[in-house]
Amino acid sequence: MRKTPQLVSQFLETISGKILENYQAIIRRYGHRRQGVYALYRGDRLYYVGLASNLNARIKQHLRDRHKGKWDKFSVYLTIGDRHLKELESLVLRIAQPKGNKVAGKFAKAENLRRKLKRDIRASQQVELNVLVGRRVRKRVIKRVLRKSKRKPGPTRKSPVLADYFSQRVKLRAQWKGKTFRATVRKDGSIRFQGNVFRSPSNAARAAIGYAVNGWRFWTYEQAPGDWVFLNTRKK
Repeated sequence: MRKTPQLVSQFLETISGKILENYQAIIRRYGHRRQGVYALYRGDRLYYVGLASNLNARIKQHLRDRHKGKWDKFSVYLTIGDRHLKELESLVLRIAQPKGNKVAGKFAKAENLRRKLKRDIRASQQVELNVLVGRRVRKRVIKRVLRKSKRKPGPTRKSPVLADYFSQRVKLRAQWKGKTFRATVRKDGSIRFQGNVFRSPSNAARAAIGYAVNGWRFWTYEQAPGDWVFLNTRKK
């Protein structure tokens, strides 16, 4: 069974700030040259969130800088590596919006879905309006709106299976026994793999590894920047 990657290795939550003054040697052993995310509290309210490659030194610094006297408790979350540390901090900042942080968190490559949401709502409302006033609505428009709202029609025999799930070119990726395979879903829903065209994910997967396999659980697509998920999630 595949293990879930671990992010947090150790943590302390809502500890009195006085410990930093009275038991520095102990806290130093825990956080010296360790990276992670920390939070400062004023009573029970979150005041500030930050990240550091040396948590012990950074928290002690906040006893003297502009945050002095504005917090009395702290939490630390020691992480394994720092690959996603910056985005983790940004996520907390955007959700909690602590009073002591002047800058909101930013995501390096994440897509903001607000514009897409507005476009899809506008398209859905246009279909509803046309139906209400008795205008004829093209089938392809209805299909596109249904696809966006995830109320998708089932696959048909006349067109490639993925035609009912994707309306544009999409890159596919699969990892199998140490090898990486790449393919592309074309606009008509067929799959191009190594110069050949296949009408279903399973046929393309069989061409890749040489025997039958469920292509919906073989190929992955990028649902969001950096977020690769199996094709079968598209069917749900």
